[in-house]
Amino acid sequence: MSYDGEDAAITGCVTPPGGPRLLDQVRGRLRLKHYSLRTEQAYLYWIRRYVRAWLPRHPAELDGAAVEAFLTGLATRDNVAASTQNQALAALLFLYREVLGIELPWMENVVRAKRPRRLPVVLSRAQVVRLLERLSGREALMAGLLYGSGLRLMECARLRVKDVDLERNELTIRDGKGGKDRMTVLPGALREALLRQLAEVRLLHARDLACGLGRVHLPHALARKYPNAAAEPGWQYVFPATRISVDPRDGVRRRHHIDEKVLQSAVRRAAREAGFDKPVTPHTLRHCFATHLLESGADIRTVQELLGHKDVATTQIYTHVLNRGALGVLSPLDR
Repeated sequence: MSYDGEDAAITGCVTPPGGPRLLDQVRGRLRLKHYSLRTEQAYLYWIRRYVRAWLPRHPAELDGAAVEAFLTGLATRDNVAASTQNQALAALLFLYREVLGIELPWMENVVRAKRPRRLPVVLSRAQVVRLLERLSGREALMAGLLYGSGLRLMECARLRVKDVDLERNELTIRDGKGGKDRMTVLPGALREALLRQLAEVRLLHARDLACGLGRVHLPHALARKYPNAAAEPGWQYVFPATRISVDPRDGVRRRHHIDEKVLQSAVRRAAREAGFDKPVTPHTLRHCFATHLLESGADIRTVQELLGHKDVATTQIYTHVLNRGALGVLSPLDR
């Protein structure tokens, strides 16, 4: 969705004549600090809402009380989730600290949305098999990686050819959640399917190069440091998009990675066909990866490393959904 007209309407009321538009300043600062496109879109969305709420006053004229009132309204009036409110807070802190150069005091009076403690949805091994049997081709391979390697959906979509090591049965996840790299296992059962997928990627890349394309987006400043890397086979996405598109960051036509909605729709459809009553998403397969490893006797620290969790306490939630019932307890009736 384009916000150009809305940007002009909003910033026309808060930007001095001849000065740079506020949202353009935010966008430029986000890209200077190498924030992801998704973070950029989310931050701009919340800053737009905040600016609209206080028009015609400029954010620089407002204080912490205005931010508190806005965030409190999200919790009390809009009933947003705690994670949504935290995202809005992060966007506004970025606006004030990084763009306007204003340090807001800690906002103790904000009404915090309650963060519920929810157990993840986990399928049994037999249910995972039923789900995967109803997927085919590229979607089956991607779902297999989510379950077999514990990848997040976007980690799978953004996987590069150079980060697949078929000799060592390893995947390298670059710039995962929290900006961290990690290694995880590559299932041997997916070896043949991956070889076919990589062969298709090489053919597609050769055709793109013949058409004067074939250059992918490189993270951070690598495009300047290694000018030819974007056209090298190793930097291509393992799951490329079917169409060439215009990159919204720089306006260059290139082949991006596959849209994550493709796998989301395929998994939802497979779950319906399998007759599951519980909600199943691609992320459910990552939950299954962790739970089934722990059921098999894997060390929780090893599972933590494979998942890329910062704190082992995050991984411990999977001990509550093992196949022995609530809290991993075996019922006395079963004894």
